[in-house]
Amino acid sequence: MSNSPAFVEHVLDLLAPLGNASARPMFGGHGLYCGGVMFGLLDDGELFLRTDEETLPAFLAAGCKQWTYPSPKGPMPTANYRPPPEALERSEELLPWFTRAMEAARRKAAKKAKKANSAGRAKAAQAGERGKGSAARARGKTSKTRRAAKTPVRKRPRKR
Repeated sequence: MSNSPAFVEHVLDLLAPLGNASARPMFGGHGLYCGGVMFGLLDDGELFLRTDEETLPAFLAAGCKQWTYPSPKGPMPTANYRPPPEALERSEELLPWFTRAMEAARRKAAKKAKKANSAGRAKAAQAGERGKGSAARARGKTSKTRRAAKTPVRKRPRKR
């Protein structure tokens, strides 16, 4: 899963007119990011872009190759597909594939955030059933964590 620095630079050059994409080393390859979301990856000198149920038909219709990785259970398929070969030559050809990948990546990020948010609400609701102070502890708001966060803790005046 290694990529030559020249290949990484070539892909970033193709993506330069399309946005502020960046590549980060990841498991011997590179993850491709734009706008805070991962939309693709580079593996063994090949570009793979994120798909979902809405964008997958376009990749399949173009005969794009799916990225799989080896595991002890055998090859594991992913939601990443290689764009058509002509898309790797010019930015104009890559634009529609990049757009599809960004749409899929944003939908996945939104779905993940929604799931995490609903899980947090469920946890807080369960904590509320446990009794006074439990909700605060479930959210990590104990006096110890408030002090660590440099939030003043109100103290009661001493009775004399």
